[in-house]
Amino acid sequence: MNPGTNDRIEGKFHEVKGKIKETVGQVTNNPDLESEGHVENLGGKIQQKVGQAEKVLEKWILGKTGNR
Repeated sequence: MNPGTNDRIEGKFHEVKGKIKETVGQVTNNPDLESEGHVENLGGKIQQKVGQAEKVLEKWILGKTGNR
């Protein structure tokens, strides 16, 4: 698996994990857990975008060099 795909998968995992922490923090009235979840959720979204950018760059490079 290429790095772009790995980043997208790991990013989605962190996004979901963060959303769960955020929700549990809200339900249990735990602002620290809620904040931690929010940060992890955002980090996951960023990681997914990095993976998407890597995939686009990889396709562009392969297109320029003729390696498909």
